[in-house]
Amino acid sequence: MSKIQLSTWLGKESIAPWIFLAPSAVGFILFYIIPFGMGIVYSFTDATIGGSFVGFDNYSALLSSRSFHKAAMNTLLFTSISVPLLILLSLVLAILLNRQLTIRSWLQTSFVLPLVVPVASIIMIWQIFVDWNGALNAWLHSHNWARIDWMQSDGSIGVLVILYIWKNVGYDMILFLAGLQAIPVSYYESARIDGASRLRQFVHITLVYLTPTMIFVVLISIINSFKVFRETYLLAGDYPYDRIYMLQHYMNNMFFSLDIQKLTAGATLMVGCILILVFVLLAVERRFQSFME
Repeated sequence: MSKIQLSTWLGKESIAPWIFLAPSAVGFILFYIIPFGMGIVYSFTDATIGGSFVGFDNYSALLSSRSFHKAAMNTLLFTSISVPLLILLSLVLAILLNRQLTIRSWLQTSFVLPLVVPVASIIMIWQIFVDWNGALNAWLHSHNWARIDWMQSDGSIGVLVILYIWKNVGYDMILFLAGLQAIPVSYYESARIDGASRLRQFVHITLVYLTPTMIFVVLISIINSFKVFRETYLLAGDYPYDRIYMLQHYMNNMFFSLDIQKLTAGATLMVGCILILVFVLLAVERRFQSFME
């Protein structure tokens, strides 16, 4: 690199963004990258201090654990139910709000509102609703039906699915709405002139040009589904009903029992699965973009 190029790169316009990014970058490296790297190292040792290398023994013990199997299956079940329902509902709402409605701004605000409400307030609202003496059981009792301990039954996963959708539908809806508004109106006008039905317009125009947004929303929704642990923990505690015992519960309990090796091994496996999913979705998006070109 010549002196002229170096002086240009170090000019005020080039170095200014790096100066503003430096504090966040340092914090991200110190509190995320380095701890995660240390966790990967710990997952291959038998102790955090002065431990010796044990290879994949921690992973073998993790995969043979019944608690881990239960947590992994429950997490997979929750994600496979909640994410498709969230995608479908948010897409339907985005299509409806993409039209000229008189209460459009009010509906957008009402759907996005759960995103800005603190988690503690959300839990208080849902406890009032699903508690043994809550509003839902009071309604059942008023109709001479038996009360249900929702968080100690198989219906507990349904409560979490509804809570997850209620909290995240506004965010996904806004993303879909932005994707819908980016589709040129002329495409629909040309399709109507050619006699295409609404269904054909939706399949061959809306879904096709909404695919990049769809992939991003699916990825964000899956990542957000792993964050439901906060709500589950506050609603049901450390050891909830078996049906809602998630991977985060397992790792949280491993942390409190100081079983750092199983904790870091579980976290590494979970991150690895998420990265594989991300690479698959990005590959699908690249293939779609090459097809559109």
